[in-house]
This record gives sequence, structure tokens and C-alpha cells, in this order.
Amino acid sequence: MVHLQHLPLLAWSVLLIPLLFQISNAQQNPPVIEWQKSFGGNSMDIANSIQQTRDGGYIVAGKSCFTDIGMSKIYDSTDYWIVKLTSMGEMEWQRPFGGMDYDEAKSIKQTSDGGYIVAGVSSGDYWIVKLTNKGMVEWHRLLGGSGGEVASSITQTSDGGYIVAGACTSNDRDVTGHHEPLYNYDIWIVKLTNTGVIQWQKSLGGSESDGANSIIQTSDGGFIVAGSSESDDGDVTGHHRTSDSSDHFNYSDFWVVKLTSTGQIEWEKSLGGGYDDVAKSIIQTSEGGYIVAGSSESDDGEVTGHHGAYRLADYWIVKLTNTGEIEWRKSLGGSGGEVANSIAQTSDGGYIVAGWSWSNDGDVSGIYLHVNYWVVKLSNTGGIEWQKMLGGTGDDRANSIAQTSDGGYIVAGWSWSVDGNITEHRGAADFWIVKLARATSDVQQEPTASMAPLTIHPNPAHTTAMLKLQTPAEAEYTIELISPLGEVVKRQSAQLGLGEQTVHLTNLESLPAGSYEVIVSGGGKQVARGRLVVGK
Repeated sequence: MVHLQHLPLLAWSVLLIPLLFQISNAQQNPPVIEWQKSFGGNSMDIANSIQQTRDGGYIVAGKSCFTDIGMSKIYDSTDYWIVKLTSMGEMEWQRPFGGMDYDEAKSIKQTSDGGYIVAGVSSGDYWIVKLTNKGMVEWHRLLGGSGGEVASSITQTSDGGYIVAGACTSNDRDVTGHHEPLYNYDIWIVKLTNTGVIQWQKSLGGSESDGANSIIQTSDGGFIVAGSSESDDGDVTGHHRTSDSSDHFNYSDFWVVKLTSTGQIEWEKSLGGGYDDVAKSIIQTSEGGYIVAGSSESDDGEVTGHHGAYRLADYWIVKLTNTGEIEWRKSLGGSGGEVANSIAQTSDGGYIVAGWSWSNDGDVSGIYLHVNYWVVKLSNTGGIEWQKMLGGTGDDRANSIAQTSDGGYIVAGWSWSVDGNITEHRGAADFWIVKLARATSDVQQEPTASMAPLTIHPNPAHTTAMLKLQTPAEAEYTIELISPLGEVVKRQSAQLGLGEQTVHLTNLESLPAGSYEVIVSGGGKQVARGRLVVGK
């Protein structure tokens, strides 16, 4: 079934980085935590969306009750909370927005002018807020009708406007074309100008409840939408039904809809099995197809390899062609239950997925005895390269992930824990932001064609690392460690001979945990290059 509780958990973020598009199948060590930060007060603070910004920092959106964190507004309900972070996770600025009723930001993107666009819900309407690069309001719009609306995803379009997706029960004011009965949700897509004026809007669905959780513009100028649907009429075809005749509930499928640039349906697909399957995040992949991430309780229909017990979900990842045909699909998880909330393509052509898990078997390891962030790196064919649990003994749920410009990852969600990986809990649920380093193998080889291979071991290292390389001549060589910001954080010299040489890098414990480029130079040129992760 499509439930309202699915909707507030949805967010995703895409960092536009150069894609190398090669096959990646090598097993890797899970990345170390470079830094992690908790933000909030003594009530519920939930981060739903994160994106790396052009200055190397991060923008985060979610909700907060603002009861004791120095805000000028103290309300009984929740407000939008937007937080700008530096590259090292320090707060640059924060802004609360809202009124006396319920407000929650679900999605944020940096815009072409350096500002930000935010979408979510306010008093039962879509609420779209355009911010400057310092978080000041340029304009805002409430969109909807007399029913209830929840916006889950927004992105800027190629014409400078915006596309918004979510769920809607109205059929008046801004909304037309809602499918009967009105108390059930439709997907509602709204195209806005760059000043927030509606250009067109579409209600998509059938006679049961349907909702969108993710939308992006596609390379052809159209749009791809992912969410869930209980319907098998109206705009929806191919819904999967449970084989249990004693169960009279309507269960949801993944519902993926391809739209033209004006909102007309090109194709739509219902994907799943007999129980609840909910798509949370969709992206277009480098070759023009699509990949969808969400959760599945099914073990029939198009779902295979389910790990969880009855009605306990797995991550379900589905790779589609550009016409919506299944290329491959993967059920990931254990016996305790998992929900994937965000997926992004990585620079090696694979995928990074984040959500939460309550397992310690199957594909999952590293549990802290409760619900934890679960981050999974997949190859471009869906094989697990590494997985990592993050959190403590409380309840920790990741809502958004993106790859960062240094090859690492940024994850946002919320945490109730006061132990494990969390070092500064504020009270109740906090925004919890985790920066992961780039993953490594024990042997790092990243030379150019003109460079000799550089082997680093151990990797990650804590205090000392051993470098092995081939040198072209006897000379004095310089070894430099370069931070993700391009700064030389360590420089060491060594007199080396010709041929295979060994150098020990020492005192690494003085460096912050993270991923560093290692460059060996001599005779006025670089002779070897690799990457070292310093762990704590």
C-alpha cells in the first residue's frame, strides 16, 4: 500500500561530476569516515536532502522544531531548516523558514545563479522557496488545492525553470485532472518558470493511491519520474497483485513514468511483486538508461532473491533501458529489513546507494544493534563492491547520498544515537552528516601511462604507510600528500637509487582522516602517483 509515511523519508541528491564510464568490478575496502557532524536541538531534526556546492561545501535541507538551538522562531510544529556547510562540515549559515503549522523541506538543489531551490510541504501545499547563495528568500510559492499536497523532489530545468513532483489529493485551484476518488493521492507534476509561475501541471495515476518521490530532467528534454502506485487503471498498467487471496489490501508497485518536455506520457512501467514495492530515487545513467532504488517486500513477480522475512523489505535496485525495459535488478539486504532512499552514479560508472538497515546477515555487516545508515557501492552490473553500516545503538536513517569531487561520498539523514560513530548528539533526532573518504584497495595504482606503478600498503593507513615504486634514476625525490582541497598537507624527501625502491611515510596520525593524493616527484617531473586513505 502507498502510505503517507513513505513520503517524508524521500530525498535524493545528484552531484554533477565527470563520469569515466568504465566497468568497475573490483572488490574494495569500505571507505573510512573523514568527518561526521550532528546538528539540531532537543527535538526532531531530520535532514532529507544534501548536495555538494560549487565552492566544495554542502547544502542540506530538512525539518526542525527549533526549540533550543538559538533560533529566533520557537514553534510547536516544524519548519524548513536549511544548513550550509564548509568542505569540512563546519556550519557557514543556517536558515529556518515556516509558520505555525507543519513545514518540511524534502529536496534542495543549487541553481545556475549560485543560489538554491527548495521544495517540500507547508500546511498541506507544495511550498517552493528560491534562496540566494547566502540563504535569503528571493521568492516563494504555495501550490495546490483544497486537499493535501506533498512535494518530494525538485530540480532546475534546462530553460532555467523548475520541475517539481510529489503527491496530491486536490482537484481545484492549481490542480486539474485528478483521478477519482479525490481522497486517494495522484502524482502531481508541476513545471515552473524561473520566477515560480506555473507553466503546466499534470495529475498522473489511477483510482487508488499513487505518489512521486523523485524526478529529473532527461537528456532529451523530457522527464523521468519514480514513485509508487496502487492503481491498475487510469494512467497505470501492469500492476502486480498479491497471490494471497485472503489479503484484500492494495499493495504498491514501483511506478516509473517517462514524460515529454510538456508532460505527456511517453511510457510508464509498474515494477514489483505481490506486496509493497516503493521507488524512492531515480537517475539517468551514462548510457541513457535509468536506475531506480527503493524498497521491496515482494519475492515474486519481477522481484527475486528477497532476503527479509514476511513483509520485511529489501533494497531493490532496478536498471532500465531508455524505454523502460529491465536490464537487471538486485535485492540487497538481510533478514531484518532495509529501505533504500537515494542512489547516484559514481565516477567509475557504478552506483552508490544509501538508506537504512536493521540486519546483520545476508549482504549486511557491521550492525550497531539497531537501525543504521547502510551505504552500498555497486558495480555497473549491480555487484556489491563494498558496504558500510554507520551509526550507533539508536535509530539512524540515511535519506540522501552523493559522490563528492574528491571521489568520496557525502551522506545525510538523521540519528537518535549517542554512541558508535556519533560523537556529538544534540538530543532526540539530529541532522547527521557523514563524509566518507574515497574507497581503496590494498594496492593503489593510479599512474598515468608515463608513470611507474605506485603500490601503497597498508591502505587505509593509520600511522605509517609503505610506498613501493620504480624510479628512473638515482636522485633526491619528494613525496607529497595532497588534500581534497588541493593543499599540500605533508612533504617528505628521500634519496633513492635506480629501480625498485621503498619509502616509508610516517607520522600519518597527525593528519585528519580522509583521502589524499600521493605524488612522487624527482628530476623536475612526477614519476609516480597514487591515493592513500588515512583512517583513525
